[in-house]
Amino acid sequence: MATLHDLLAEHTTLPDAAAAHLQRLVAEWQLLADLSFADYLLAVRGTDGNLVYVAQCRPNTASTVFQQDEVGHRVERPASPQGANPLIITALETGRIEQDSIATRFGNLLIDRIAIPVTFDGRVIAVLGRAGDASETRPASPLEAAYRDAAQALCEMVVEGTFPLDEANTLGLSTPRAGDGFIRVGPDGRVVYASPNALSAVHRMGWTTDLSGVVVADLVARLLTDPFESADAAAMIEAASGDALPGPDLALRMELDARRANVLVRAVPLRSRDRSRGAVVLIRDVTEVKRRDLALISKDATIREIHHRVKNNLQSVSALLRLQARRSGNQETIQALAEAVRRVSSIALVHEMLSGSVDEEVDLDAIVDRVSSSLVDVTLPDGGGARVRIRRDSRLGVLAADLAMPLVMVLTEVLQNSIEHGFSPGQQGALIVIDAVRDVRSLQVRVTDNGKGLPPDFDLAASDRLGLQIVRTLVSNDLRGTIDIAPVPIGVGTRVELDIPLH
Repeated sequence: MATLHDLLAEHTTLPDAAAAHLQRLVAEWQLLADLSFADYLLAVRGTDGNLVYVAQCRPNTASTVFQQDEVGHRVERPASPQGANPLIITALETGRIEQDSIATRFGNLLIDRIAIPVTFDGRVIAVLGRAGDASETRPASPLEAAYRDAAQALCEMVVEGTFPLDEANTLGLSTPRAGDGFIRVGPDGRVVYASPNALSAVHRMGWTTDLSGVVVADLVARLLTDPFESADAAAMIEAASGDALPGPDLALRMELDARRANVLVRAVPLRSRDRSRGAVVLIRDVTEVKRRDLALISKDATIREIHHRVKNNLQSVSALLRLQARRSGNQETIQALAEAVRRVSSIALVHEMLSGSVDEEVDLDAIVDRVSSSLVDVTLPDGGGARVRIRRDSRLGVLAADLAMPLVMVLTEVLQNSIEHGFSPGQQGALIVIDAVRDVRSLQVRVTDNGKGLPPDFDLAASDRLGLQIVRTLVSNDLRGTIDIAPVPIGVGTRVELDIPLH
């Protein structure tokens, strides 16, 4: 698809500076469309004398009027009443904003049409055609009124050639949209209106009251932790809402670091007829985005390589332990070494998962499935044992590595203990079921088998088995949780319940 630059080169002989102005306009006109609740079309006069649409923008705040792509289509002369906007030709000739006196029928819609001449260096170089749905008859809400008032001021600036500004953006910061957070600032620097999303963003920064009438410079001074950043932000707002338009060297976009949040702020001056009308401040909460960016920076390839090497070293340890077990003639030694191999392997598995992760989090379900499969494979009956099947009925989810590591070790011990001691020799249909319930505060994991049950005198706190002692220590010290081992309420078997706090 042809770009705006390609279409301008194909249809016009505009100077580079004028073409650059149209490029800036198209880069910014999503704000116009959102504030106007309307579609926009950019028309230029071609070298053959005809007007042609070279760009199109649809609003995010309302339904689109033009379902079809109008880019590349000509504006017919004389303009048809059914055309997208017949006022475009008139606006190009008069250099004034032209508007229908009454709403016009367009297909199945009733629309308002406006044509806005685009002025650059004292000359009209293009026209914006605006069309919005006029079928809604209810009174405008405060948000809609504030949006439309700002849109009107920006359209007047387009006619005067002062919007969009050729502003500095050396950091390449993106532009918040009107829906992210909209604050209307008066010429005196005080808040005239703030949208609900803007209030939410400011409240997350630490502000606790309403914004109406608040001086924005004082607001940022109280919320920002860095005094130099606070001074820069206040100067940006004051320049945007002041009497003179900011120069090209002034940045009107900043990323601000408050005590509890990071926000992206963009100030848009509103000025028409040589009079300041204040400014629009767009604000977007980027705390979560910032957190992810920092996580990506800190969890780089070096850390993943460390996990990979730790996993390789642990696998080497497992291989040495298995070799030592083969050379031993003592059955107790062989069993102890096999248990050590299993524990080291479960830790290695977590490091293997972390070596491919960018945020130091582990998918517990993938690890539990692999651990379950390996445990079943190495404990297949060789004569009298029970053939055990392990089934996971629900998701455990993703956990941070500092919780996942001990939890995987606990589950490995519990599963191994159930396989070795929970079933009668040769038992048919031996089954272990893993299920979990998780909310924002805790994770409850339940491991249930249908085996022979617990000994009558079983006491977890008094047990001298190494595996259970490891489980008890990990749950209480590393996971800060609780564990309960008891017979199943109905039928036979054993149930192990883990309750792990997540925060």
